[in-house]
Amino acid sequence: MRAAVAQRRDQALASTITRLWVAPAEVFGVSEPILSDSDRQAVLAEVDRQVCYELSERFDIAEQPEPLAGTVRVGVTYIRPTHQAGSAAAAVANFFIPGPIKIRTPGGTGGLGAEAELLTPDGRQAAAIVWRRDAMVVGTDKPSLSRIGDAHQLAEPLGDMIGDALAASDRAVRSIPDPDPCRRFGPRVRVEGVLAGIATGLYEPGLSGGRANTETEPE
Repeated sequence: MRAAVAQRRDQALASTITRLWVAPAEVFGVSEPILSDSDRQAVLAEVDRQVCYELSERFDIAEQPEPLAGTVRVGVTYIRPTHQAGSAAAAVANFFIPGPIKIRTPGGTGGLGAEAELLTPDGRQAAAIVWRRDAMVVGTDKPSLSRIGDAHQLAEPLGDMIGDALAASDRAVRSIPDPDPCRRFGPRVRVEGVLAGIATGLYEPGLSGGRANTETEPE
């Protein structure tokens, strides 16, 4: 399954919102026993990161709830674990197949699903999206030795879809603001993760996801 998507938007309401607060993502109904609490939290953190990145290119981002700001709420409803042994075999096979297209073991791919909504300052729903996707057997999704590898990397296309779905259709994508409103997640591009992926053919959540920004804010 490439992706299952359902969405709605009240264009008039969505157009009135230029500033918003993104509430931390939550997990609903994910009962996969193989996943630990730390696994779930790692996926949620990456969802928060990617959603912030995409929305910051369309809205002003508030650091906390504000009376005149909209609110975005995200619920993760589906996390399918990645089959680690199958990913290891796929990484070996892909070593001999250069290029961006990866071959994965059928039945060994993980997935991610979520729901998101944009609320006006007075609580009316301006837009909403339901999205679910499994990693592709043949595609650009990298295999991973982490059981959350696929769910973690699928947070990026999820963020893309949320950004497109919640913003009014005439809202232009803009340059990243300075200072970056998502700087608490660290750099937007983790060079070490890119290099590790090139070297091993594997996706490593710990090297590819966000990290705390330790830089001191200027006074």
